[in-house]
Amino acid sequence: MTTSLLTREQLQERLIALHQASLELVKDISLETLLERIVSLACDLVEARYAALGVLDDEGKLERFITIGLSDKEIKRIPHLPTGRGLIGALVGATEPIRLRDVLSDPRSVGFPPGHPHMHSFLGVPIRVGERQHGQIYLTDKIGHDEFTPEDEQIIQMLAAYAGVAIQNARLYEELRRRDEDLTRRTEDLALLNNVASALASSLELDDILQKTLTLVMNRMDMEAGELFLLEADGQTLRMVLHRGQAADAFWTRNRFSIGEGIVGLAAQEREPIISTDLAKDLRFLREAVVKAGFRQMVAIPLLSGENLIGVLSIATRREDVLDRRTIQLLAAVGTWAGLAIENARLHDDARRLAVLEERERIGMDLHDGVIQSIFGVGLSLENVYHLIEENPSQARRYIQKAIEDLNQTIRDLRAYILDLRPRHLGNESLMEGLKRLVTEYRVHTLRKAFLTGPQDDLSDLPQDRALALFHICQEALANAAKHAEAQRVDISVWTTSERVILEITDDGRGFDIEKATRSIGHGLANMQTRARSVGGDVDITSTPGEGTTVLAWVPRTNGQKTAS
Repeated sequence: MTTSLLTREQLQERLIALHQASLELVKDISLETLLERIVSLACDLVEARYAALGVLDDEGKLERFITIGLSDKEIKRIPHLPTGRGLIGALVGATEPIRLRDVLSDPRSVGFPPGHPHMHSFLGVPIRVGERQHGQIYLTDKIGHDEFTPEDEQIIQMLAAYAGVAIQNARLYEELRRRDEDLTRRTEDLALLNNVASALASSLELDDILQKTLTLVMNRMDMEAGELFLLEADGQTLRMVLHRGQAADAFWTRNRFSIGEGIVGLAAQEREPIISTDLAKDLRFLREAVVKAGFRQMVAIPLLSGENLIGVLSIATRREDVLDRRTIQLLAAVGTWAGLAIENARLHDDARRLAVLEERERIGMDLHDGVIQSIFGVGLSLENVYHLIEENPSQARRYIQKAIEDLNQTIRDLRAYILDLRPRHLGNESLMEGLKRLVTEYRVHTLRKAFLTGPQDDLSDLPQDRALALFHICQEALANAAKHAEAQRVDISVWTTSERVILEITDDGRGFDIEKATRSIGHGLANMQTRARSVGGDVDITSTPGEGTTVLAWVPRTNGQKTAS
């Protein structure tokens, strides 16, 4: 049957249909749906029995091939999709359409693969936007005619122009959506790292750090189980110190691994994340009970602080979806943060133990050089008395009186040490009542002057932790005034503002060099600052050798005041 020219009315109907189709195309931003609509419109506009749409990737290779007209059975009989040979390959990169009466008669044709229906008339139009080709429209077997007409070619060219813009827009939208998803995930990842950093930086307690690390990671990754191993002192053994989540009994069946042993030990040895996506088949995994509990995947992350291995964090899931590379990188970053925090906590513990040892050594030296020497001196004096009792009784009495005075002074010195070292509490007292008691005890034990001034209000509304901090600071300052400053007078003043309670202790003792004193980790001055800062306050100490010392401490009156960092 010969082809006939379209009448004006038919051409106008096609143009109207093409215009309406183009409006629909630009509305669709889903690429997959858009491609199906384009090939369907092309088939309807020129009344083709078969139609296909080939889509090119960024390198110009065929990445998608969508067909219309073939049944599912026919598609299954075809061994493979087009590979870009023959006329399909000729149209890739072409700038002009290809219109043929018979496909097989063209020398560029390579025929049809086995199972593919034979086709005759052919119209192929490239889909281009500017210099770039996005794909091609293929149409075969015009219904009721032997070949496609020039008018068909023009209509499909116009459709291809609309389709090119629509495909480009859809790809831009997909790219923007991917970038938005990527940005959203990066934001979530940064939020997790920020939360981890904030949580870990807020504590120097090892148990607290371990709990927070594992909880944050499991919640963010939505994992069913997690565990933390720390490296033992031998440098070769990893011991589980914490498990959270499901099937705890299964995980605790093996709570120690050597370096290089199992997935946990390999992560420690390689200093890199170790991933197992199929625990049941992974020979590296050494806990059968965990597999029996239904767990499929595990990731082990080394906890590092610089070049030092601290331990290993591992998380496990029953899910089948594999963790992506970005998630692994995020876990590695968390491992670094956690490693640093754990090492800091350990260093803090070591510093506290060292402070205790140095303080004990200082007390021992003070007792040896002070109290013990005094007692030894009294002993020598009494030995002399033993020989003078009969020879010179009056002189013996003077020696005995002097020994009594020395022993009384030694008793006062011991009481001063006891006052400084014994844990003290306010009990049911207010701050002012507690300070009055300290001053009274100081006077009795040291026989020196001490005066307290303060507000009429007893400050009973001051939170207990803040009152106790000021109480201990005053106790520390009085002990220092008695033992080190040899002060004859101490003045203690308390006053308040709407936001703070301020304590000032001034003595007329020997004073000291603050810079030298702060280098001693066991010095009581550091204890004062620790107590004040723990409740959101601070301490300022001024002293000059020979001119006495002033301790100025403050704490917030209410919980609403921002604490010091």
